[in-house]
Amino acid sequence: MTDTVKAEDKSLNTGMAVVAYLIFFIPLLTDAKDDPYVKFHTKQGVVLFIAWVVTWIVGIIPLIGWLLGFLASIGLLVLMLIGIINALQGQKKELPVIGKYAGSIKI
Repeated sequence: MTDTVKAEDKSLNTGMAVVAYLIFFIPLLTDAKDDPYVKFHTKQGVVLFIAWVVTWIVGIIPLIGWLLGFLASIGLLVLMLIGIINALQGQKKELPVIGKYAGSIKI
């Protein structure tokens, strides 16, 4: 799913869309939570956060967990950067691999 937001809408909500990838719950505390553009990126941020928690739990396991946790952390960092870039460009584009799960989240 790839949509581009109109220029005037993008300038108003880009900041909250970016914040959704860094601290997903902040947009939920503002009026921006009702905006479909911000809501899309917030859902992506929630899925990314859940993936970070799972990665942290796997990383507790000695040796193999450390390796998998390290590799997954790098991958999740890349996904976070992709999400931020998409938000800055005004695109509603799902994150690779984990983005498909965001549609099932109700916010």
